[in-house]
Amino acid sequence: MISLRSILALSLGLPIIAVRATQYSLVKQYAGAHFFDGWDFYGNYDNLTNGDAIFVTASQAASQRLAFVNSAGNAIMKVDNKTNVVFNDKRNTVRISSKDRFAVGSVWIADMLHVPYGCSVWPAFWSQALDWPTGGEIDTFEAVNMESNSQISLHTVPGCTVVNAVQTSTLVNTTDCSFLANQNSGCAVGNPDPNSYGAAFAATGGGVFVTEFAETGISLRRGNVPNSLQGNASSVDTSSLGKPVANYPTGGCNVDRFFQPQKLIFDITLCGDFAGNPQTFAQTCSGFCYQDYVIGSPSNYDNAYFEVRSVRIFGTSPSVDITPGSSGASQDTTSVLWLGLTGLSATLLFLLAL
Repeated sequence: MISLRSILALSLGLPIIAVRATQYSLVKQYAGAHFFDGWDFYGNYDNLTNGDAIFVTASQAASQRLAFVNSAGNAIMKVDNKTNVVFNDKRNTVRISSKDRFAVGSVWIADMLHVPYGCSVWPAFWSQALDWPTGGEIDTFEAVNMESNSQISLHTVPGCTVVNAVQTSTLVNTTDCSFLANQNSGCAVGNPDPNSYGAAFAATGGGVFVTEFAETGISLRRGNVPNSLQGNASSVDTSSLGKPVANYPTGGCNVDRFFQPQKLIFDITLCGDFAGNPQTFAQTCSGFCYQDYVIGSPSNYDNAYFEVRSVRIFGTSPSVDITPGSSGASQDTTSVLWLGLTGLSATLLFLLAL
């Protein structure tokens, strides 16, 4: 696993080229009192990334107040910050995946006010196909522990690489997206904005993450977010969004070959292969991941929660890019070996932060 602090800062030195924009229409929205109706809860321990976490069922999440809609109408997903966990046990937390899958020609926009952070905490908002790694993975947002920046990445079968990316970030780790390369670190790009994670993200009012599952991507300040991304807008035009933070063009990665319809996923695991890696953990935290935090004071997790205003999906007209998915954790369990890094290809990803 690769820590954000170990990502090399490289100047790509690429010429500016035109980015093809597309008009998208609203096809699906997760928001308000019924936010959780369109999601499946994992309902098992973290058998995917070796985290010291139990992903609760929907009924457990409701009774333990780990997933609910608050008085402001925002969805909360959190780690248990009330229970004293005994040695050899794991701490309860949340992982949900969308019942629907979204095909090429889609844009998903997540408006978040708060993201989980803290020592041992490994949150992500990402997506993957039912068949992993054949169908690809896209990590829109991922971070660990007390890092100050989040990262973006793709994971695919061998053959997908980044060529001639047009993006704002120069924090490029590797351009090979294969899950077999570099210990499955994926083709990761660090978000250079220091407000893209942690307390700074919340203090500035959060941010809007936009993933375009097509051929373009964008980055801009939330203060300049166009009307198409505000409120109940029925469409979005990516030409109004500028250059993306991370860009994965078709030149090195044919999206139709390396990606299949994607389920959206929110999860918060603890320690595990990434946050719990001793070298990564020691960069921003002291002590031991499990002993000092997971079974330590529950207050360690007071900031380990997502607060999400909405997730909206847009598609290219006239097609409707929703593939109904089957419910149940058993379907998700087949998508093993997620190491916390996702993949976009022939698509772009962009963050609109305050």
